Amino acid sequence: MMTIIDAHSHLWLKQDTRVEGKRIKTLQNGRSIFLDEEVQMLPPFMIDGVNSAEVFLSNMNYAQVGGAVVVQEIIDGCQNDYLTEVQQTYPDRFFCMGMAEFRYGHDFLTDAQAVVNSPLKGLAIPGHRLLSVPTSPKEDDFETLHLNAPRLMQLFKMLEESGMVLSMCLGDDAQQIGEMKEVIQECPRLRVAIGHFGMVTRPSFEQQVKLALEGENVMVESGGITWLYNAEFYPYPTAIRSIRQAADWVGWDRLMWGSDYPRTITAITYRMSYDFVSKSPELSDEQKALFLGGNAVRFYGFKNLPDLPYIKNMSE
Repeated sequence: MMTIIDAHSHLWLKQDTRVEGKRIKTLQNGRSIFLDEEVQMLPPFMIDGVNSAEVFLSNMNYAQVGGAVVVQEIIDGCQNDYLTEVQQTYPDRFFCMGMAEFRYGHDFLTDAQAVVNSPLKGLAIPGHRLLSVPTSPKEDDFETLHLNAPRLMQLFKMLEESGMVLSMCLGDDAQQIGEMKEVIQECPRLRVAIGHFGMVTRPSFEQQVKLALEGENVMVESGGITWLYNAEFYPYPTAIRSIRQAADWVGWDRLMWGSDYPRTITAITYRMSYDFVSKSPELSDEQKALFLGGNAVRFYGFKNLPDLPYIKNMSE
């Protein structure tokens, strides 16, 4: 059995925040208010809305996933306290990222320094959210926070010096991609994971993936790829072709699988979020082993992973 690592997942105890003036709040039966609309955020059997490490570990053990990287997004609210607890409780299974608050009324450098000083392993920045950052309590006052702005460059240098990993999801904006190139060039020792597989279904896909060619410590992870190809659905043949295309551009040693758990498993099971890759006849065993876990073990430094034998289903 090959080693499998999930390079993009989420955990939270509850959601209770606002983004762009709209509410996000945990309800019951796996549902949440999301940007003022009721949606099925989690599978319906997660009735209390708690997206816990223990439930995720049960899914991971069943699917034979050895470890997982937990990132953050402002749509879930800051989970630094909970993820610190998770990191300390399950240090061999999780690589947990902190979050810094960029919006009005917060000092993101202070937040980032607190993450550096904590047991957390990196910082997750939803870069696409920086295109419209609230600058006052009014919901219609925004500015663009450029990735190469002096205070953000100070943050990236801080992460580089401390050995932290930067998880960065970008929007489609070509200027932001150019700014990210500058960050990589200015911080050559900073380990960077570009998320959402470079927004694979968007025009910026090739430019984002090729950021991995800008430095020795830059990777691309596929968190959310099944969401981006949801209209096609399992077994996602076009997603497989996109993975192969990305490998042609930057090499198989720069790509990692990610699930975007738990939101994606409202449509498919957790195992299905990777076995469309492991079952594909279009990829070699060596390519699958690198993409599904080998690269992530090297990049994040996972050790002491458990042996997870296959347990057959009762219905088999």
